[in-house]
Amino acid sequence: MKKKLPIGIQTFSQIASEGYYYVDKTAFAHKLTQEGKYYFLSRPRRFGKSLFLDTLKTLFEGKQQYFKGLYIEDKWDWTKSYPVIHISFAGGVLQNREELDEKIRELIDDNQQHMEVDCGHGSISGCFAKLIRLTNRKYGQRVVILVDEYDKPILDNINNIDTALAMREGLKNLYSVIKDLDSNIQFVFFAGVSKFSKVSLFSGLNNLLDITVSSAYSAICGYTENDIDSVFKPELSGFKREEIRRWYNGYNWLGESVYNPFDLLLLFKEKIFRPWWFETGTPTFLIRLLVSKKFFTPDLANLRTGMTLLSTFDVDMITPEALLFQTGYLTIHKAEEPILGHWVYTLGYPNHEVESSLNASLLSVYTDDISRSFANRLRLQDLLLANDIMGLKDLFTAFFASIPSDWYRNNTISKYEGYYASVFYSYFAALGLDIILEDATNHGRIDMTVRFNQNIYLFAFKVIELIPSGHALQQIKDKGYAQKYMAEGLPIHLIGVEFSRENRNVVKFEVESNYHENAF
Repeated sequence: MKKKLPIGIQTFSQIASEGYYYVDKTAFAHKLTQEGKYYFLSRPRRFGKSLFLDTLKTLFEGKQQYFKGLYIEDKWDWTKSYPVIHISFAGGVLQNREELDEKIRELIDDNQQHMEVDCGHGSISGCFAKLIRLTNRKYGQRVVILVDEYDKPILDNINNIDTALAMREGLKNLYSVIKDLDSNIQFVFFAGVSKFSKVSLFSGLNNLLDITVSSAYSAICGYTENDIDSVFKPELSGFKREEIRRWYNGYNWLGESVYNPFDLLLLFKEKIFRPWWFETGTPTFLIRLLVSKKFFTPDLANLRTGMTLLSTFDVDMITPEALLFQTGYLTIHKAEEPILGHWVYTLGYPNHEVESSLNASLLSVYTDDISRSFANRLRLQDLLLANDIMGLKDLFTAFFASIPSDWYRNNTISKYEGYYASVFYSYFAALGLDIILEDATNHGRIDMTVRFNQNIYLFAFKVIELIPSGHALQQIKDKGYAQKYMAEGLPIHLIGVEFSRENRNVVKFEVESNYHENAF
């Protein structure tokens, strides 16, 4: 039987009592409460963090009526209830330290009123500490502290280092209180998008357990395949499951992969595939950072890194790898331990939505005209559908020729050695095509396989000033890339594209198409 879709609803009691679909996450809540006391979780925006925190709040308050039929119902001691201090920075944008301090005082005042205690006047840290102690004393139970969007005041000002640093110090002033009040505290849970270092923000709270990258908690937020097939089974009519999976599944934190809830709920409501999550607000800061760092976009599909880089995130030290991973634009595809204790993680796009949308956004910066970029993507799609290979030459030649000389003079990105290969790759990736990068180690070239419309296209792209020797087409033949696709029996097209950085355009475009191995 169909139920209501909980789009934008973050209140557990409302979902549980008013006929909404609910994916039971109480097994995770039970595990957390039984095995530890201080926790930290980072997840991308719109992944259900706020709903999970509200579930914890309702659970600790002992409201058994909302947990009928859920995993935790017969495993929780309902004779006890705990006072819950809930702090959320989700609403509004704070622009300076003064506004942050005012917001913190409002949050403390709200919790005082809810707990019916009076902390009097004093510093922020002093009032917060007194709130915790008085609440513990009044109710005779240790206090639960839940902090939602703990990092939002910093992230909202990440473009302004001085303001972001001031915000960090303001939050540190609040959070550092917790470390000395252990005897008054039952449970603590911090949730946010980014993972700032404990030293920079939590000051002494060294027992805060980070469950962000943990196989046991990979599915703590989001919907699993089983959730889709069971909880949301009434909504699946008319959809191809493999298309839902290709578009929206794939987020992984070393365990079970999940879907972004916002994507699925909007898909079921509107009945059309669109980048619902991406459209809610990809930060321009992210795109600017990738461009300013001269990030080679083919690397986005297969990026190898270590946990140190993934965890390195602070106001004055932001790596593209950490930002892309923590904000959900890349996810973990593979974890390896080549040497004991030293892990290597392979990152890539989680799904079609992110791959297509992120590359489209990058193209809008790499080129001078958003409208032209969109038109060129449509034209590329039409040419591939028609299998008009020589039309591809005309398209890319016309595209680069249309970029004004002034744009090249005023944009340092065009002088980056990986610029032309990144643009070439991103046009195909923006369509969300099935792409395999055979060799993308040199920023002046890429070797790329594209599967589309029952055809296989093998591209070699190079910038002649950076790789002067050898022809692009001959490179495909020499490396034997076609051999691995012969058994599929599909038409195979070898396409060599050579580009001149000096002329800023395609100078050679060679094609060889054949169906038989002997031709190669």
